[in-house]
Amino acid sequence: MALTVLPKIMVAPNGARKTKEDHPNLPVTIAEVVTEAARCYTAGAGAVHAHVRDAEGAHVLDAGLYSELLQELATQVPEMVAQITTEAVGRYSPEEQRACVAAVKPRCVSIALREMTPGQDDAVLRRFYHDLCADDVNVQHILYAPEEITQLAHFVQSGIIPAQNSEMLIVLGRYQKDQQSTADDLPPFISNFPSLPHQLPWAICAFGSRETECLKTAISLGGKTRIGFENNVFNADGSVAETNAMRVSELISAIGEE
Repeated sequence: MALTVLPKIMVAPNGARKTKEDHPNLPVTIAEVVTEAARCYTAGAGAVHAHVRDAEGAHVLDAGLYSELLQELATQVPEMVAQITTEAVGRYSPEEQRACVAAVKPRCVSIALREMTPGQDDAVLRRFYHDLCADDVNVQHILYAPEEITQLAHFVQSGIIPAQNSEMLIVLGRYQKDQQSTADDLPPFISNFPSLPHQLPWAICAFGSRETECLKTAISLGGKTRIGFENNVFNADGSVAETNAMRVSELISAIGEE
């Protein structure tokens, strides 16, 4: 199969941390995620970054649930790119993250460099990342700090992580109460791009009511975007968005696309 390239706009409708207490329209079940993904695709998002939850609503790396979600997305929104995550949220080891990916066999996966690589044998990491490359799996490396771009460059230069199937997601801000990201958070990351042996496709996500502004800036600089309730529930005017699709529509309007 050909390598999937991530589109300009991806929606992250739920994440690992928020619940319906944070927003009543946060999609939690597989049916809810698929329905919201379809609405977001209609609004203009070409991809969905999805988490699955257990019966109590907790984030899980469950291969069976992920496989069910991917099948439902492929059936109901076949043209939308679907990405799973290995996000650990302090619960899962690198070994468990790798096992989940191996069992699901997704076309696209996001992997946080800081969650997958520390303390791991280089040979194990090389086999994992190269197997994904051989299977044409798009790997979006989640990067939380500018210095992590330099770390990713080291892994690419040393041959542990292939560049061919790699993209980057730059996280502006942190998962913390009242976090407000701004476009000024982006330049320190971009200044480290020259450390990469090959310029990789990159995207950003951002927290708070200036999310749209941050994402618009990224697009103007040649980047891609991830938008949605995982990171932010506010519109640019400070009001709470009713749905993820509303956030997508605001971004589409801001960048002048239909």
